[in-house]
Amino acid sequence: MRKLLASSLVAASLMLGGCGLRPLYANGGKGAVAQVLADVDVAPIEGHSGWLVRNALRDRLQATREGHDAGKRLRLDVRLEDSITGFGVRSDDAVTRERRSLRARYQLVDAASGEVLLDATAAQDAGIDVVGSEYATIAAESTSLERLASGVADQIVARLAVFANRGGGQSADAPVPAPAGQ
Repeated sequence: MRKLLASSLVAASLMLGGCGLRPLYANGGKGAVAQVLADVDVAPIEGHSGWLVRNALRDRLQATREGHDAGKRLRLDVRLEDSITGFGVRSDDAVTRERRSLRARYQLVDAASGEVLLDATAAQDAGIDVVGSEYATIAAESTSLERLASGVADQIVARLAVFANRGGGQSADAPVPAPAGQ
C-alpha cells in the first residue's frame, strides 16, 4: 500500500511539472513581477478609507523594492466608494445588521506617457452587528473598514502581479518572460 501511495505521489508531481504552471513571483526580487511592482507609485487616495487603502498598498509594494525607492515609472490611481447599508430591521424599525462595502476602481498608468495600462475593480464586503452601545457599533464599523482596506489592497496587488506576469507594465529594457510551456 505504501509503495502504491509513493508511486502515485511521484506520478502526480511529474504531471504537475509538465503542465506549464510556474510561480508568479519566480526569481524573487529579480523576477519580472517584482520589477514591475517595484516601479509602481500609489497616488494619494481621497478620504479616510483612501488613506487606509493607500498605506496597505504601499506596504505590499514596498516589500518588492528590497530597500530601494520606487522607480515611479508606473502610477496607480485608485477611486473608492465606501458605503454602509442597514439591512437587519426589527419591528420597531431599528437596524440590527449593517453591510459595509468598499469598492475600488483602479488604473495603472504609465507615468511618462499617461497611457492607461490596466483598468480594473476590486471589492470587499463585511457584515456588522449593530448593538445597543453606539461606541461598540462605531468601533465595529472602523474595524471592518480596516479589514476591507487590507482585502482590497490584496486584490489590487494580486491583479497587478498577474498583469506583470503576462508581460504588462514592463519597461523596454526588461526581459519579457517566456510563455508557459516553453
